[in-house]
Amino acid sequence: MTARIVRAIEHPAATIVGHPTGRLLLNREGYAVDIDSITEAAARCGVALEINAHPSRLDLDWRHVKKARDHGVQIAVNTDAHSVGGLDHLGYGIGIARKGWLRAADIPNALSREAIAAWFQS
Repeated sequence: MTARIVRAIEHPAATIVGHPTGRLLLNREGYAVDIDSITEAAARCGVALEINAHPSRLDLDWRHVKKARDHGVQIAVNTDAHSVGGLDHLGYGIGIARKGWLRAADIPNALSREAIAAWFQS
């Protein structure tokens, strides 16, 4: 599974990789992946990883968030909303981001409109 995720990160059209471990809390363990290899590939390719803020996912784990940040990887915070009510989950993702020591500058979707447009162009 690690190789598949790394190949996705290396694709020239990739900007953000979501659900990097695929875990469902209290239901399914995450994939057996080498998070170090995934983090290194994301750093090398300039691809962000996702914090999925849905309470049943919270994927990435905060420890992986901190490791990714330490490698210079951007982390997008996503609610995984499938309806308007799902937008309320953003606070959970922000909590994981804070626990992983992220700053606003580490989160593309916390940037200004101009800065995020430049990030997507880079």
